[in-house]
Amino acid sequence: MAHPALEVADIFRTHGPDWRNAQQGHLSLGQLKVMSAIEQCRSAALGGHVLRCEGCGQDQIAYNSCRNRHCPKCQASAAQRWLQARQADLLPVDYYHVVFTLPAPISAIAYQNKAVLYALLFDVAAETLLTIAADPKHLGASIGATLVLHTWGSALTHHPHVHGIVPGGGLSPGGERWVACKPGFFLSVRVLSRLFRRRFLEALTQAHRSHRLRFFGELAALADAHVFADWLCPLRQCEWVVYAKRPFAGPEAVLAYLSRYTHRVAISNSRLLAMDERGVTFRWKDYRAEGRTRHKTMTLDVDEFMRRFLLHVLPAGLHRIRHYGFLANGNRTVKLRRIRELLVQEVDAAAQTSSVDVGPCPAQPAFLCTHCGAPMIVLLTFARGQPIRAPPQRAQAP
Repeated sequence: MAHPALEVADIFRTHGPDWRNAQQGHLSLGQLKVMSAIEQCRSAALGGHVLRCEGCGQDQIAYNSCRNRHCPKCQASAAQRWLQARQADLLPVDYYHVVFTLPAPISAIAYQNKAVLYALLFDVAAETLLTIAADPKHLGASIGATLVLHTWGSALTHHPHVHGIVPGGGLSPGGERWVACKPGFFLSVRVLSRLFRRRFLEALTQAHRSHRLRFFGELAALADAHVFADWLCPLRQCEWVVYAKRPFAGPEAVLAYLSRYTHRVAISNSRLLAMDERGVTFRWKDYRAEGRTRHKTMTLDVDEFMRRFLLHVLPAGLHRIRHYGFLANGNRTVKLRRIRELLVQEVDAAAQTSSVDVGPCPAQPAFLCTHCGAPMIVLLTFARGQPIRAPPQRAQAP
């Protein structure tokens, strides 16, 4: 596969050092580490292998990947491994796609409180789905959901939201039968939106009372409880966006969607068009437009492009893919076995997914020749030159 003409790594390598010096004291350790990882990814700094093709005899050097979850070049293989592990979870039912989005004012404080607000977004969105689905007025069943966090808009702005992939049904309260949702309809978006808004504002208020939120700059006044309460009032009246799409066309479409969304980063290298004296030009999608006018190009100053990219560095230890309900890790195997029994399906997971195309077989060679496609063998490995983040230097004694 041909490499993109321009990569995020090229931008960081060319302009990153000067920008880091100019922003000294304003970048977090996590952001600095992401920049360093992307700059060194698949370069001699991380070591690599010397390969030889068994077919044409060509020699090739393959450098190691940084495996940072924010690196555009490292996510394809990570997504493939994750999908192969998720094959056995697929059920022969319709799947639905829902999206929970935070309003712009809350997005502003979410950037200053990423760990707290992103966790609230996950938990409240999941609680909303599980609560409404369990209500006999709607579905009356215990459902499962996989939620994926995205923090960006197409123009790299801060736009936190979660995508949910939900099977179209659930277990009855006693677990004795499978309750399917109506064909083509999962749950009322209006009802989901109202409960999501109420539960999130309640949780946000509680986080403020327990002093778990921090405010800086223009938002510093919100540290006062009375000011914060007044600031929340308009948010109790405005519409919160909860979006639901049509059901997927079978398990193949579910896996294809997940392969695009689970390990996506703020911008892929394929969207980059040019880097010149004007800045960085890239493709973006304007969701307010329709038809062909939706796809546009944007040019940002290089410093602004790097700033926007680093807006989306996640806190260390925060999981951006989470499972809830009968898909939760603690009881997933037992619940899925019971559901398959109720659906009168084979228990064997391989039979469940035998028709699903998930890409290359794990047994295939790790390296293929770019000239003839034959397997390549490793002749030699060489170690990395330096760690992604070096330890601090000790001060020399006078």
